[in-house]
Amino acid sequence: MSDLIELDRTREDRLVVTLNRPERRNALDRAMIDALHDVCAELEEHPRLAIVTGQEGVFAGGADIAELRDRGVAEALEGINLRLFERLRRVPMPTVAAIDGWALGGGAELAYACDFRLATPRAVFGQPEVGLGIVAGAGAAYRLPRLVGESLAKDILMAGRRLTAAEAHSAGLVHAVPEPADLMSAAHELCDRLAAQAPLALRLTKLAIDAPDAAHPAVEMLAQAVLFTDQDKHDRMTAFLDRRRRRD
Repeated sequence: MSDLIELDRTREDRLVVTLNRPERRNALDRAMIDALHDVCAELEEHPRLAIVTGQEGVFAGGADIAELRDRGVAEALEGINLRLFERLRRVPMPTVAAIDGWALGGGAELAYACDFRLATPRAVFGQPEVGLGIVAGAGAAYRLPRLVGESLAKDILMAGRRLTAAEAHSAGLVHAVPEPADLMSAAHELCDRLAAQAPLALRLTKLAIDAPDAAHPAVEMLAQAVLFTDQDKHDRMTAFLDRRRRRD
């Protein structure tokens, strides 16, 4: 695994992924993208929760501009960052972005690809791509309108507006705004809540939420049919009924 990221596998039910390129504000160069593909492969092979975070008060300052400047049509059509963020979005179990400091450009798009976002008061979200002569081509153009609404998304994507953590929380982009010293404990508390749910139901709920509109309601019916055969469903419902019976 690349030294551009650090992995903490201390807890069996989750993986903590720390971006480790502080001298470049954790800019997402090709090597870091490749390292994050390896993380996705691990999460696909051994499904579990994941926390993605940064270092040195920076989540990710964007794509590596020096690399972007020299890329041409072939690299654009390869979708280097886009393919990674699409893959991250589809990993089986939920992901949490723990954001402290800058989350700009590709760094913001990395956060959007996660299922949940927590941000400290010093977090800032923005998409500077248009000012650099390109589009936000790694998911922001379609994910951000779903997350914050079309009008605000256009202000961010087209007019260069940046969101503070408080504004991002008010817009529904982030789940909570813990202090920097509490960021990781808040991320783990959220993961604890997720880990308490039925694992297969959690996976299928994520799949249903992310399914294209045309797939509904068939995807929900199929997911429910699968879960109705799951022993965990029977055990959890039996335990629920037993607890209610004892209360009555």
